[in-house]
Amino acid sequence: MKDLQPGMTRRDAIKVGAVASAGLAFGQIPAFAHAAELISKPIPSSGEMIPVVGIGTARYFDARVTDEEMLVRREVIEQLPKLGGMLIDTAAGYGRGVAESMLGDLVADLGNRDQLFLATKVRKSSAEEGILEMEASFRKLKIDVIDLMQVHNLVGINEMLPIMREWKTDGRFRYIGASTSSDRQYPDFIAMMEAEDLDFIQVDYSLANRSAAERILPLAADRGMAILVNLPYGRGRLFRAVGDRPLPEWASEFGAKTWGQFFLKYIVSHPAVTCAIPGTYKMAYLEDNLGAATGELPVASLRMRMEEFYDAL
Repeated sequence: MKDLQPGMTRRDAIKVGAVASAGLAFGQIPAFAHAAELISKPIPSSGEMIPVVGIGTARYFDARVTDEEMLVRREVIEQLPKLGGMLIDTAAGYGRGVAESMLGDLVADLGNRDQLFLATKVRKSSAEEGILEMEASFRKLKIDVIDLMQVHNLVGINEMLPIMREWKTDGRFRYIGASTSSDRQYPDFIAMMEAEDLDFIQVDYSLANRSAAERILPLAADRGMAILVNLPYGRGRLFRAVGDRPLPEWASEFGAKTWGQFFLKYIVSHPAVTCAIPGTYKMAYLEDNLGAATGELPVASLRMRMEEFYDAL
């Protein structure tokens, strides 16, 4: 591994972590799938349990995917529930507008809808446009009930929430929420959280950006809102920061075998966080990510040590 550079990819980081800790047998069903169930947390508004690691589809389910790449994604969607996972997050606008359709086709073909928790988003400033987009989400996902509908990046929040509440009452949505992935929106997002009753929020949070922990995460806990975490790797910033370094020996205290698991375990060990949703499009990433939902999670003192470690890089 001496030829790896600090600008390494996720693939390289997985290899380094695996070598440093005896690793995982990627491409095979991982041992943890047979040894233990994934760590799960409750949705505060219902008590329903969901695994602490899911799948995000923002970057890799798009119109540029080849037939061969589609087979790789199909395997991920097929194996996710078999390995104990459940939640998949998407949006009408992801993948140049085709992520929902791709996901819907895969789930329908596999016939595993009842094993999944499907979350999507609406991003329209008017009620009329929002209704059309949400109706299209049902058609694209090929389902009658959406587990979680979220207002995307606060767009049309005042127009859409009343409609979403009606559709939830009618049984079309099981849960409703709102998302952001920008610190610039935090003041408005906090004001919205204080004013609205939601089942979920979605926010960016990672070792590389801990701003959400100052007010948003505690507020969600106080308000009884589940938290999905997007950008858990800081758009790759975390992998670039650690470069080709081996994992610190003390990472074994909470069972992290790779850098990806180190980063995810930090997130999901926050008491308020319900589920992290790293972008996942192939089995190596799925197995690695779900490994973060097994074994131990870092306690408060180890979380502080992880922060100090990252800040010193």
